[in-house]
Amino acid sequence: MAKLTGTPPPGIGHNLGPSMEAGRSWRIHSWTRAKQQAAREKLTPDMARRRVARARELGLDYASYASIRATSGRDVSGFLFSSTGLRITPNRPDPSDEIVEKLSALKGVARIAMLHAPLDRIAVDRLRPFFDAVHAAPSLLAAFPRIRSALAKAQEGRPAAGLVVIGTGLEADWVAAGRLGGMVEADRYFAL
Repeated sequence: MAKLTGTPPPGIGHNLGPSMEAGRSWRIHSWTRAKQQAAREKLTPDMARRRVARARELGLDYASYASIRATSGRDVSGFLFSSTGLRITPNRPDPSDEIVEKLSALKGVARIAMLHAPLDRIAVDRLRPFFDAVHAAPSLLAAFPRIRSALAKAQEGRPAAGLVVIGTGLEADWVAAGRLGGMVEADRYFAL
């Protein structure tokens, strides 16, 4: 791991695995113990009710919500809606009534639109009432560093693991590149 002393971050080929520096055995012990403790943690009925209610607020089925939460270790703090998932095109820049209804019902989560080129400024202005932020989506064939950079702009200080992509298979790389919390297919999310 790179130290905060000004050394550059690890380069290509580095898997960001555990550091070989002093204290490695303690870190391994701590990580193993934390994993065991998490596995033993029981979900109380009250916790389950709160999580079911939270899944409902987010417009997710409980299985998807529980999977995202277990994988990322965080609650969902924002959705990144791709323009392909919203079914927005230059010829049809407005989301359907069903999608608008679902977006309007969301509570306690950031709604961020990620527009693929060639959607222009007019589409952005038309979408602002439905979203908290509108950003340019990374190119579909972009390398991971470019995808990560575009997603970092949309992240706006939120933890990456708390963001979930709502899109099509075209955006599957976003999760790995941006270290996001997960992805839900738009057809499933919007029940289209």
